[in-house]
Order: sequence, then structure tokens, then C-alpha cells
Amino acid sequence: MSSNDHPYQGLKTIADFVRRGASRFAAAGLHYGHGTDNPVDEALVLVRHALHLGHDLPRELYGARLTKPERKAVAALLERRVEERVPAPYLVGEAWFAGLPFHVDPRVLIPRSPFAELAAQGFQPWVREDGVTRVLDLCTGSGCIAVACAMAFPAAEVDAVELSPGALEVARRNVARHGLEDQVQVLEGDLWAPVEGRRYELIVSNPPYVGDTEMAGLPPEYRHEPDLALRAAEDGLAIVRRILEGARDHLAEEGVLVVEVGNSAAAVMDAWPDLPFTWLEFERGGSGVFLLTAEELV
Repeated sequence: MSSNDHPYQGLKTIADFVRRGASRFAAAGLHYGHGTDNPVDEALVLVRHALHLGHDLPRELYGARLTKPERKAVAALLERRVEERVPAPYLVGEAWFAGLPFHVDPRVLIPRSPFAELAAQGFQPWVREDGVTRVLDLCTGSGCIAVACAMAFPAAEVDAVELSPGALEVARRNVARHGLEDQVQVLEGDLWAPVEGRRYELIVSNPPYVGDTEMAGLPPEYRHEPDLALRAAEDGLAIVRRILEGARDHLAEEGVLVVEVGNSAAAVMDAWPDLPFTWLEFERGGSGVFLLTAEELV
């Protein structure tokens, strides 16, 4: 065996490689949070991918013995995770969001937003399903939130706006993957510019909101994600400020705006002390998402 897969010498089964991979990850101090939250699940994702097996792999196959080429392929992928600190979704080219698979690569942020839970609930009780005819997703990235909103509101038209040409390609690929080309329109441009004159019952956004100080402290895994999708000036508030400035002109009379700002929540409240933010709570984890109605934005 090569020096690359030496740490996996003598392993034979899927379970063997998952266990050893998890041990390697823990010893290396890897960071999780891009689809998994522990070394065992992270290793399992990579082992399955290297073997061309789906996420629904039956437990009884975990004891299956691997061929020599399979052992080398699994070992190489596990070691890439350790040596390069690349998040697993980039290594496998896929991430799951709101129960749906999405293509991802380093041109887009890896989906991990609590918006998945909101979409699964149809944004209840904040909107009526039969009252949503148009949805806008600003800074759509991979398109995962726009697709999830289209699934939640099948009768609604969804506009997804993105500035990055690379991210636009990924978003369009994901819209096509889920057969939503007739419902979801991916638009190139800077925030409100491509939707001038349009109004929506629901506007959502997971914009860049990480300030320079927080960026400096992020684990190496985040360095593989596009800086444009993470970093924002004014301590993370620059894009949020522009969203708030234009939202009232694009919300329908009873529309709502929902924006994720993560750890910048305190800074948002300090910057706009007179806005009556509703900070949403999530059963599956996540925080830093505010909601404002069109009336409150006046």
C-alpha cells in the first residue's frame, strides 16, 4: 500500500474504514457543520461516496469487505479531508437541504441554513400558503432556498437573484435538477437591481454577513467557501443594510421579509434599534434569523 493509505493498513470492511476515518478526523481536530456535526457521520459520508453508495445504505452492508481498489479509493478520500481540510460536501459534490439533494462546489456556500425548517413548515404562521404568489430569494447561491420555497409554495413564482457568475451556474443546475425551470427564475444582478418594480409576498435572504473579525477566527474548512458569499463590510452589515433599505419597495401589502444574519444578530439590533425585529426560533438548531412585515418596515 502507498504511504497515503498507510493509516488504513489492515482494514477490510466499510465499518472498519468509517471507524478509522472518524478516529483520524478527531485526532486532526477537524471542524464540522457543513452537513454533519461529528466525525463518524463525516467519515460515513465520504466512505459511501468513494464506494458509489447512496445515503440509504442498509446497515447489514456495513460489514461488507472492500476490494483493494476500493480500499485505496476510500483511504485517499479520507486523507484528503484530513490534509486539505476541505468540507465533505465539496469532496462529494453534493449537499442535502430541506430533504433535497443539491450540487455544490467551491463556487457556492454549502447549504446549512435554518431556512430549511422554515420552508418545511411553509413559513407558518407568518404567511398563508394560498396568499403567496411571488417569492424572492436574494443572494441565492446554490439556489437551495429558492428551490425549497418553490416546493413549499408550488403555485408561486420564485425569483432567485445572484451576483456571482459561478454561483449562477450552480443555481441553474440545481433548479433544473429538481425540474423547476418553469417556476424558478434565476436572475443575475446585484440585490434589487434585477427585480425593479416587482413585489412579493415573501422575500428571503441568507446574505453575506460575516465581518472581518469573525472571518479571521473561522476554522480552515470555511476558507474553501467563496469569500463573496461570507464576508460583508461594516462588520458584516453592509448587505443587510441594503436589503432593509429596499425591502419596503418590493414587499406586497401583507408581505414579510426573512433574513439570516447569524452571529451578527446583536450588531443588527444595535444598528436598527427602532425596528421591531421578530427573531425566529428553530427546533432543529440555528439562530440569527429575523422577520419583519411590510407594515413594520414603514
